[in-house]
Amino acid sequence: CLAHPDRPPSPVNVTVTQLKANSATVSWDVPEGDVVIGYAILQQRQDGQMQRFIREVNTTNRACVLWDLAEDADYIIQVQSIGLYGESQASKRVHFRTLKETDRLPSNSSNQGDITMEGLDKDRQLQTGEIIIIVAVLLMWAAVIALFCRQYDIIKDNDSNNNKEKTKPSSEHSTPERPSGGLLRSKKKSPSVNIIEVAPVRGCAWSWLPAVHA
Repeated sequence: CLAHPDRPPSPVNVTVTQLKANSATVSWDVPEGDVVIGYAILQQRQDGQMQRFIREVNTTNRACVLWDLAEDADYIIQVQSIGLYGESQASKRVHFRTLKETDRLPSNSSNQGDITMEGLDKDRQLQTGEIIIIVAVLLMWAAVIALFCRQYDIIKDNDSNNNKEKTKPSSEHSTPERPSGGLLRSKKKSPSVNIIEVAPVRGCAWSWLPAVHA
């Protein structure tokens, strides 16, 4: 069948990096001006024991991580671009070999994955340290608040005791109340009348001369 004219062209610059014993990363480029909505990867062991087909749409990624690879094994991969009207032809075959568990990464291989993992470990350590600091600060504030509340209760109790002492009845020191009628009033002297007997005078009758003394 002839290829549809609107299908995207094959990916270019297919490379394999970050080689490890059980994983690798494949990346590629897409020519500009072509609408690509996904990719498809054909992964196959060179001895023919295993073949895998990876397909992903609705993505603009230009790289994919290959997992669960066999240690110290040869692989061949091909990449296809997925467009609106179908898939492109497969790219050129790319050969790579995984490492052994005891091998180190080649000097020309990217160790970005290791750097990323180290960065994640550092971030986790920083997050753990920050959490410890926050917990310590919260505990300190809780202790300060508890101490303040305790001091406030002591001061409040002292104030209430002082108020009770001030409001005690002072009957012992106060002047006893007078009977009804208030303080004793001084009695006024009633006027007295004294009768003075005067000797009669000739030509006069007996008379009484009252003398009033206040």
